Amino acid sequence: MNAWYLSGLDHRPFQHLFEQSDRALAAQGILRRWAGDRGGHPCRVSLADPPSGAELLLLPHTHLATHSPYRASGPIFVQRGATRCVLPAGVVPPYVERRLISLRAYDADALMISGQVCPGNEVGVQLDVLFADPAVAFVQLHNAGHGCFSCQADRVDQDALTHGVA
Repeated sequence: MNAWYLSGLDHRPFQHLFEQSDRALAAQGILRRWAGDRGGHPCRVSLADPPSGAELLLLPHTHLATHSPYRASGPIFVQRGATRCVLPAGVVPPYVERRLISLRAYDADALMISGQVCPGNEVGVQLDVLFADPAVAFVQLHNAGHGCFSCQADRVDQDALTHGVA
């Protein structure tokens, strides 16, 4: 059994933004976009490529909000109406499998202890290797080409009760 699972961001902080005008969004550094036919706009909440024409917000997001030298933020896409996806242990979503992915492993103090790049279809195997090290608390996945945060892998045994993962 895999020791990790992937999850999307909580959708609730983003819901109210879809009701704002483009002008109000722009004042916050947020842009309204629509998904195209060729993908390229994976939703960080649903962990899926939205269908063509789906309404999205492109916004800045702090994906490592910690008191650490590795505190980090970057642009993400969120689809209107998406709800947080928590995948079963060991499952990698198709949008990750199709991309070159950067894996950044952190310890319990949010200090990076490993970083590597691999094809998305190798992410599951690499996460198994990383989580074999008991010092790894979590791993953040980034789309290597653009550097954007993709999603986070957490240990099943650390968060099973919180996330309902077995």
